Amino acid sequence: MSEKYTVKVRDRSKGMTYTLQVPDDRYILHTGEKQGVELPFSCRNGACTTCAVRVLSGEIYQPEAIGLSPELQKKGYALLCVSYARSDLEVETQDEDEVYELQFGRFFARGKIRKGLPLDED
Repeated sequence: MSEKYTVKVRDRSKGMTYTLQVPDDRYILHTGEKQGVELPFSCRNGACTTCAVRVLSGEIYQPEAIGLSPELQKKGYALLCVSYARSDLEVETQDEDEVYELQFGRFFARGKIRKGLPLDED
């Protein structure tokens, strides 16, 4: 039998806080949807940063969060679409662009983008 945890989600963009009861064997995003809470998401498979949150307190498990670097995970970031609660939690939604910049900015912020040749140049 699975344990249930209380997960408080602060949605920064809406200025709302939601309190969810989440089984430890269910994704937090999916459980929130079943409870009528609309949280940001896009891919649903841990590959993007739309559903990114910062963990304020508690423990989260996210083995499938391929869209979030191990460094950011260690700093307390998580992806709700592929995260499991491992204790009572408090998390705060993040701006997708902020998380993307934290993760990839060092690779892509090297000046202006230059147009190349079209792909189908025959």
